[in-house]
Amino acid sequence: MNWILLIIAGLFEVAFAACLGKAKEATGTQATYWYIAFLICLAISMLLLVKATQQLPIGTAYAVWTGIGAVGTVLIGIIIFKEPATFWRLFFIMTLIASIIGLKVVSH
Repeated sequence: MNWILLIIAGLFEVAFAACLGKAKEATGTQATYWYIAFLICLAISMLLLVKATQQLPIGTAYAVWTGIGAVGTVLIGIIIFKEPATFWRLFFIMTLIASIIGLKVVSH
């Protein structure tokens, strides 16, 4: 169950990063709504991370949480914000994914 909470926390990390990107593109009231969504996603992500670390090792949990956030944010950047998808960028994202899986495998 704690791994599921950690994955959800990582997805909310992706969401709060995406909200920042959308707020940057928006103006006026719309930007304010994106910043509010950012704060809500940030709070949920942190609360779930705290809950997951009550049972999982902090080093592993934090690395997985940031890894999910990093991979997800790069993918959101490529898909939504039209950032470049170069070979090396995708290669290193794949190595990050492999590292996240490796941490999960070796954690007890």
